[in-house]
Amino acid sequence: MTPRPDPLTRFYPESAAGGFSRNDGTVAFYQRVLALLRPDSIVIDFGAGRGQFLEDPVPIRRDLQLLRARAAEVIGLDIDPAVLENPTLTSAYVIKSGSPLPVADESADLVVSDWTFEHVTDPFWLGDELYRVLRPGGWICARTPNKWGTTGIGGRIIPNRLHHRALAILQPAKKTADTFPTAYRLNTARALHTVFPVERFSHHSYRDESEPTYAANSAVAWRASMVLSAILPNRMASNWFVFLHKKGSSS
Repeated sequence: MTPRPDPLTRFYPESAAGGFSRNDGTVAFYQRVLALLRPDSIVIDFGAGRGQFLEDPVPIRRDLQLLRARAAEVIGLDIDPAVLENPTLTSAYVIKSGSPLPVADESADLVVSDWTFEHVTDPFWLGDELYRVLRPGGWICARTPNKWGTTGIGGRIIPNRLHHRALAILQPAKKTADTFPTAYRLNTARALHTVFPVERFSHHSYRDESEPTYAANSAVAWRASMVLSAILPNRMASNWFVFLHKKGSSS
């Protein structure tokens, strides 16, 4: 008896050509990040973690996220000491919320923050610090759940103390070491405009609906998630792709 294909191949048959779907959020996000990157760029990876993307089985996704291969310097910042072992960084620092980032004023060209904004408990501290370290004309690029999307609503309904149990079912491939408490204080259009005001930044963010990421390997759950995303309004899309341009002359 021929085994059924996995949900990715079943619902996105093009994924057999390269391992990613037409709705792959990682590919879409990092393509835009790389469009802003220059060989002489100084990059801050805010929330760099241990470099878990190196475990991605899809080569093109790993390559897109390896910013060090395309920039002059990549500075990793994280509250987790695991960042010190991240092999993809030029340098790494353990930071503390509310304390100054260990980066000089107006020294970075690009800040990349992937799945980190949802964990920030003091968004105004972050907004001020990223503004301080970013050069005029620089960019903040972040991917984060939409507070009013299905993922954000589900994440807020389930208490943080139960996230590990829930993710063991919904995202069985995700390791416990990569799961952190969520706050969702920087995950709406209003919050983004408040923390990163238009006097400082021009906003080019948009909501995104990628392939299901919390449906495990259940074809039924994948289909239900895809149907739900098709009928819900865009304001309830699962994720934000945040692109903020610091005002001032480009360096």
